Order: sequence, then structure tokens, then C-alpha cells
Amino acid sequence: MKCRHCNSNMNSIFADLGSSPPSNSYLIGSELIAAEKWYPLRVGVCQECWLVQNFDCDYEEDFFNDNYAYFSSFSSSWLKHAETYVNMISSMLKLNKASQVIEVASNDGYLLQFFMNKNIPCYGVEPTKSTSKAAKAKGIEVVEDFFGEELARKLLKTKGQCDLMVANNVLAHVPDVNDFLRGFDLLLKPSGVITFEFQYLATLVDSIQFDTLYHEHYSYFSLSSCQNTLNTNNLEIFDVEFLNSHGGSLRVYAQKKNFGKFKISQNVSDLLKKEKNLGVKNLTYYLNFQPKINVVKNNLITTLVDIYDQNCLVYGYGAAAKGNTILNYAGIKSDLLPYIIDKSPYKQNKFMPGSRIPIVNESFIKANKPEYILILPWNLRKEISADLEYIREWGGKFIVAVPEIEIF
Repeated sequence: MKCRHCNSNMNSIFADLGSSPPSNSYLIGSELIAAEKWYPLRVGVCQECWLVQNFDCDYEEDFFNDNYAYFSSFSSSWLKHAETYVNMISSMLKLNKASQVIEVASNDGYLLQFFMNKNIPCYGVEPTKSTSKAAKAKGIEVVEDFFGEELARKLLKTKGQCDLMVANNVLAHVPDVNDFLRGFDLLLKPSGVITFEFQYLATLVDSIQFDTLYHEHYSYFSLSSCQNTLNTNNLEIFDVEFLNSHGGSLRVYAQKKNFGKFKISQNVSDLLKKEKNLGVKNLTYYLNFQPKINVVKNNLITTLVDIYDQNCLVYGYGAAAKGNTILNYAGIKSDLLPYIIDKSPYKQNKFMPGSRIPIVNESFIKANKPEYILILPWNLRKEISADLEYIREWGGKFIVAVPEIEIF
């Protein structure tokens, strides 16, 4: 395979999770009698630019289709994160009624609604019809399309350049990262700013977050590899900060090369130096990951089998993509985990891809009083355990599997 960024030959394996269906391709009842599409899930690393990336899968339309079921607004902590960001960046850039903001991968309007509340002109780009429909219901303008150089040229003619471009948890989702970033270079004003948020590779490795590897994620970024991709496409990083979201993320602030008004922060060089010391440009750093994955997988299987042998009941909570990765890699099905609870009505009454575990609403917990709840989106464990505090009334306990089994 050729690297998606620098086109170098790439054959070093970071993680091999076998094969599985796309993690957000939830099934309805009538689809249970049909075969699912399974794709290899292998992740490698380029030894030239050190971009970690999926092998094999360039089926973007299969992953982000009209039935896409991830809606950002169903997480209260993520909504708070978005509102805090909007307040911060609006003040930093002095955004007002004369400004223009675009969010690429705007989902259901979870973030742009806060710009609207400030009367700051904004619009979103979102390829999935289901989420863009929800955003439009909030009064948000949405361009339903995949973002890249071609679309950026069209938007440049019709809407002009932007003061701020926002891309939260989408940089990892594009098969052609260079085409994607050329679009940002085209649409950004010379004085404008881009912020990218993405799950941080170093935290992924350190906390064995292998369940965040799935087909919809084409790439996984360190600051070093992110800097490489942006520099190639006429953009430069001028600041970076660590975020707790999604188990550990980076927010990078970027501007046009040779035009930007912001000086490069010491934060950038400090983190690059830290990454060098970690070994992110050393192949050994990546080759040590697979054995750690297998330990997590095997410990989860053992735990669920022990619970089954004790005639106790365990339900999953959160029909998240990361949950599908770990369930399918471990081969866990409804005999060990009869139901997955999810608060999103867009997922309820469907079935998990691959494992085909039914997804139901919270009433199943209150009616059946399971002894254990396996929290699949472990990054939301605090929010979820607070919402489900009532299970302690019957002695219920929570389980998380990553980075290691914990029962609390």
C-alpha cells in the first residue's frame, strides 16, 4: 500500500483486528437475514512521514451514508465542550456579524448552534443526510457533500473565504488527506484560523485505546504527522493544546503559511520534543502495540464468561463505534451481552453490526436490574455512571475494559 499522505511504500503493521463490518452500520430487523459487508481492519504506519493509517478501505460512501447514526448532540459533555469552544474562539478572533464561520463535518449542528446564538454567520458541510437534516431543523445552513478541493472551489465562488474553519474529529475520517487540506487552504482568509480536533495517537497507544481503530478512521495523528500533512498543504500549526475529550485529543490551531498573524507558540515545539522522546518516529513504538491489544481483548472475554458462569446479567451501555470494534474483535455476541442500551432514538430498535446484539432504551435496565453494566464508550464513563447511578440500589456495578478491566 502507498501512504495516503506522502505516497511512500507502507508495509509495517501497527494493529491487525481481523475483519468486521463498518462500526456505524447498524442493522434493522429485516437486514438480519442478509449478509453484511465485512472489511479487513488492519492499521499500518508510514516510516517516512509516520502517519498511522488503515490499510485497504477506501469505501467512504459505504461508511458515511444516508443512514449514518452518530449524532453528536446526545452527549451532554460534548455539547458543553462545544459551547465552551465557541465562547473561547469567538473572543480570541473577535468574531462578529461581519465574520464567517464554516464547520466541516458539522453533524447535527451540535456546535454551529452556539455561533448562531451569538449572531455570527456560519454554515456547515456534512455528507450524511440524517445528521444534516437534524442540523437544518435547528435553522443551520448545511451543504450536503464531502469536503475537499472541488467543493471548496465551488464554495469560494458562492460564499467567499472564512475567518474561522472548524474541523472536529473529521481529519481522521478522510481517505485523501491532501485533497481535504487543500480545500482549507482555498477557503481560509489570509488572516483566518483553522482548528482541528482529533484523537491523539500518543494517548491511544499509552492507554491501549485500540477500540478507536475502525474503518471510518482512515488516519491517526501525532502532532508530528499532523504537522507534516498541514505543511505539505500550505498550512502551519501555530498552537496546540491537549483535551480530555474522546479519551485524549489534540486541538491544533493552524493558519496559512507566510500569511498568518499568530506567532508559533512554545507549546508546539514542546510537544514535538516530547513526541521525539516517546519514539513516535521509531518503528518499535508501533510494533509493541498488538500484544497489548490482545491482553485487553482476552481479559474482557474472561470477565464476561465469569459473569455468565455466575448466572449474573450484564448489559452493555452505549452503542458506540468503539464498542463495535472491541465486540467484533473479541467475538462477543448476545449470549454474553444480551442487550446494548443507548439513549439515541436513531440507534434504538436496531442491532449492532457484526455481533447483532439488540440496541434498546434505558427502560430495559430498570425492568431487568442487571448486576453489571459494561460501559462501551469508556471516555464517557463519568457521564454515564452518573446518569445510571440508580443501579447501585440493587448492588449493580459498572465495567470498563480499556485500558484494563475495571469493575466499580
